[in-house]
Amino acid sequence: MIGRLISNDGPRSRWLALILIAIVLALAFTPFLFPGTKALNVAAKIIVFVVLVASFDLLLGYTGIVSFAHTMFFGIGAYGVAIASTRMGPGWSAVALGVAAALLVSLGLSLLIGLASLRVKAIFFAMITLAVASAFLTLASQLSDFTGGEDGLNFKVPEALQPGTQYLEEPLLGASVDGRFLTYYLLFVSALVLVLAMLRIVNSPFGRVLQAIRENDFRAEAIGYRTVVYRTIASVLSALFATLAGCLLALWLRYQGPDTSLSFEIMLDILLIVVIGGMGTIYGAVIGSVLFVIAQNYLQDLLRLGAGALEGVPLLSALVSPDRWLLWLGLLFVLSVYHFPTGVVGRLRALRAKGRS
Repeated sequence: MIGRLISNDGPRSRWLALILIAIVLALAFTPFLFPGTKALNVAAKIIVFVVLVASFDLLLGYTGIVSFAHTMFFGIGAYGVAIASTRMGPGWSAVALGVAAALLVSLGLSLLIGLASLRVKAIFFAMITLAVASAFLTLASQLSDFTGGEDGLNFKVPEALQPGTQYLEEPLLGASVDGRFLTYYLLFVSALVLVLAMLRIVNSPFGRVLQAIRENDFRAEAIGYRTVVYRTIASVLSALFATLAGCLLALWLRYQGPDTSLSFEIMLDILLIVVIGGMGTIYGAVIGSVLFVIAQNYLQDLLRLGAGALEGVPLLSALVSPDRWLLWLGLLFVLSVYHFPTGVVGRLRALRAKGRS
């Protein structure tokens, strides 16, 4: 049953399986295990990034396409929900219309980019997607009457998802069962379904063709596959999943602005997570997102403790200052790439294979 659910694409490593089970259980019970607003926000961000990074890996890791326009589709999803909810008011019809409109826009743009640009090879296609994403970011910042400009859009979600909606008078196992609680589990279930759908895609005959194109697109073309068509479909699917991740982010934040989903820093974060987790594996998106988001949110707290313990030591206290958390994050990334060149998932699977030989 579980094998069919994950499309017979098992972790192929006992340690990897245990880590994935621990992550899923921790995310599933975060409201009960880690009470507090920050922990819930971090878990929600992990859930959104798992979908976002997995959708990008569908493009980069499985098809071999480098694109810098992924955050554009992420932002389209978030803006779709935000604009519809702002214009129509809070309600499920506004959310549904926003999601549908965002998917249609992403479908059209990704199809246009794919058909017009995927015949261009490697770095040239990446530069085209970067130009399109930059143009979209500028457009979103300047259309203030429509997108809120640099200030963004604050909006209300349906009443069932609002924090003021209480479903139980008393906390359940320490967790307040309210609209925020329901929103979190909406994100969790949606992300779980989307990740399983992507696992199904990459393990289907279509997914095998994508991997063949990644390895050698000339040979794939020679044996009869129209690689431009397959690459275009992969680009469209990746964009649609990224759009849905943006919709989930908007529902959680109840705010959308250019820096929330369209910034190039987010694109860099996605690339880092793919490398840390391991390219060409959906499981890498899960592990990479957890490691990166936790480091991003708790490294400063850890350094603050270290600075307090080393107070008075001239050089060390300055090095572990919370203001230098980006330095340590970069150092951790360099070390992870050095020790895990194929990502955490690739290293764990290699160790398993080495143990069997």
